[in-house]
Amino acid sequence: MIRKALEKDIVGIHRLLGQVLLVHHNIRPDLYKKDGAKYTEEQLKGIINNPLTPTFVYVDDNDNVLGHLFFQVIHNKETSNTHSYTTLYIDDICIDKNSRHKSIGTALFNFAKEYAKTIGAYNITLHVWTGNNEAEAFYKKMGMTPQYTSMEMIMSPATFQQRFS
Repeated sequence: MIRKALEKDIVGIHRLLGQVLLVHHNIRPDLYKKDGAKYTEEQLKGIINNPLTPTFVYVDDNDNVLGHLFFQVIHNKETSNTHSYTTLYIDDICIDKNSRHKSIGTALFNFAKEYAKTIGAYNITLHVWTGNNEAEAFYKKMGMTPQYTSMEMIMSPATFQQRFS
């Protein structure tokens, strides 16, 4: 079942965010620590209770959090060269590592599509790290296509590595 996240879900959400962090760390240990928290408990309470950051969880019959969706509703204003439109940005989506390949991700993504329709969103966007092949394949299967490519050049890898050795 998918429902609005409640403050009682914070422990389960933190557990999932830890799994996301580990995926990011494994792909980019130069940027992401192995342990830590993306948000404090107070920040999560604020996110859960903010209408501009709707947050939902997928729970089992015992109300255990098996997945989550963090949204940001972005109202892009008209400029001299762009139209106005609303974007539903998926800030975070995660399915518990022990519950993957059970259609929970598909259910959450379909929920996102329906939610986007209810708010009149023009598009759904998200970011996926290069190297997160499983997630990228999933998003393509859901019908997403690349919007743009973000590129980087690491200037001083030796200096950076010394800081953490």
